[in-house]
Amino acid sequence: MSAAANAPPLRRHTRVFVPLLLALAGLAWLALWAWARSPWGRYLEHGDWTASGPAAALCRALPAGDIVVPLLLYAAAWILMTAAMMLPTTLPLFDAFDRLTGSRPDHGRLLALLGLGYMAAWGAFGVLAHGLHTGLLALIDQAPQLAWNAWIVGAAVIAGAGAFQFSRLKYTCLERCRSPLGFVMTHWRGRAHGRRAFLLGLHHGAYCVGCCWALMLLMFAVGAGSLGWMLVLAAIMAIEKNMPWGRQFDTFVGKPLGAALLAWSALLVASHA
Repeated sequence: MSAAANAPPLRRHTRVFVPLLLALAGLAWLALWAWARSPWGRYLEHGDWTASGPAAALCRALPAGDIVVPLLLYAAAWILMTAAMMLPTTLPLFDAFDRLTGSRPDHGRLLALLGLGYMAAWGAFGVLAHGLHTGLLALIDQAPQLAWNAWIVGAAVIAGAGAFQFSRLKYTCLERCRSPLGFVMTHWRGRAHGRRAFLLGLHHGAYCVGCCWALMLLMFAVGAGSLGWMLVLAAIMAIEKNMPWGRQFDTFVGKPLGAALLAWSALLVASHA
């Protein structure tokens, strides 16, 4: 009999689950890469989806299409971006939960609910970001001078991300993310295990949003279709959350990164002044 067959159920679950999670993230990256190079690639940039092209035809054909179609395209892009950038950062959480629940008959369902809860937290943030972006576009339509000085918005987003690198909230949320086993042991209780698994993912996802939201908003400044920037930001967030030397990262990389972002914003302002 093979060694894999003789392995304890818990270890077999982990050997299957971790590659599966990484494969899902890899597929998300591949889908984004293909989308960016397709005729629909401009929709990743959150441009005017209803002006021309296939999306404009759908908008005219469907009831309330000018609202529904951009929302669906945005949701698809956001889900792919979140899966590609954030799923690799959650490996310690899923691994801890996998080990804790590996012997349960509903193990797979609980892992799926954990993932759904986590994605729901990022989905809620995506809705807020979409509303902010829509409001900003409406404001630009009403104020042409803002359209001529769109760099102001980019500089503000970059400065906000830089300032957040020094905030207490960021590091409070990071501390929760850096102790996944303790987090699971603290929040995994009660009889309604399915609901608890979903709420556990939602709760952890909220802390993840709390420490990463400002860096994610940088995608609006550098271009949501820029896979290079996505890879850089995903790597930074994964190191911040998961590396054992995370606190040293805060001192030697995290806060210097904040200073660099503030300097970048100041340079943008100076170059347009």
